[in-house]
Amino acid sequence: MMEGNYSTGLEGIIMGIRVIKTALAAIAAIYTAYYLGLEPALSAGMLAILGVEVTRKKGLKSATARFVASVLGLFFASLIFTVFGFHYWAVAIYILVSFPILSRFQLKDGIITSAVIVFHLFTHGQVTASFLGNEILLLFVGLGWATAINFIYMPKDEKELLAVRSQLEHALSTIFREMAATLRDPIHLWNGSELLDAHRIIEEGAKRSVRNSENRLWYQEPSTYWPGYFEMRRQQLYSIQQMIAELALVYEKWPQGELIAELLERLAGDVKSEVYQGKAEGMVFNLMRSFREMELPKTREEFEIRAALLTLLHEVDRYLAVAKRMKKKPVPAEGEKRKSGSN
Repeated sequence: MMEGNYSTGLEGIIMGIRVIKTALAAIAAIYTAYYLGLEPALSAGMLAILGVEVTRKKGLKSATARFVASVLGLFFASLIFTVFGFHYWAVAIYILVSFPILSRFQLKDGIITSAVIVFHLFTHGQVTASFLGNEILLLFVGLGWATAINFIYMPKDEKELLAVRSQLEHALSTIFREMAATLRDPIHLWNGSELLDAHRIIEEGAKRSVRNSENRLWYQEPSTYWPGYFEMRRQQLYSIQQMIAELALVYEKWPQGELIAELLERLAGDVKSEVYQGKAEGMVFNLMRSFREMELPKTREEFEIRAALLTLLHEVDRYLAVAKRMKKKPVPAEGEKRKSGSN
């Protein structure tokens, strides 16, 4: 519950920051338009409000789409009003012609902005170079200030992402320890709440990682690390769910279960490491080899439990395969580097 309140509070802070940025962009645009003698100056403020977004990339993309769509809208409207006159039904022709074209060229975000500019033209009742210049300058001022405010400040998610990662790794570590305890004592009770927590935290972290990435306009390692990290955890959580499904079939204590419990406790510690060590992978290999070397089950119960344990082991192997593919690799020592270079 506390984590949920923390998340809600953080979203409220982000929304509050966006409101402040919108107010600053609007008032700056209005005063700038007034200083330049643009009419109506309030329209620059409205354009600035439309242009403020939650991330830098989204803001830049939105401002570009709105500007291009508005210029195209002015072009179409000028032609239509010149040919058909400034009649209300001519506005319908403009909508029928321009909106599909703007949508076709991925400029849907600019449809509202272009409509505002075109209605200015309709109200003016005359197509003149001075009026078109006034409208284009209003676009520059309004969308320009929105883009500038977007670039000046965006809330950083790095600390929050680190906190989310810590929560997630704690939940995953607890899951592995509870699974190990169940293998050692099949009547051990566990409500599985950490599994639900892990799923929620992964989804929250994935959303934050997208926002963090979109606030960086050029390549930086943190912006690429976080989406990959939460995708790795999403894939691993699926394997963990499969492990738990197999664990539910182990209703008696077996020697092999004790060995797998040691492996799971190893994973409980490794889950917090950013580097893939490979030691757990070696334990899985040895356990699978020992399963192959065992005598065949003598009873149905032994067959069912050993089959569940072996399937659980295969899911651990799949979990580790994801980590091996997506985690950082250990840096070899100097002696190992020279040895590998001589081979």
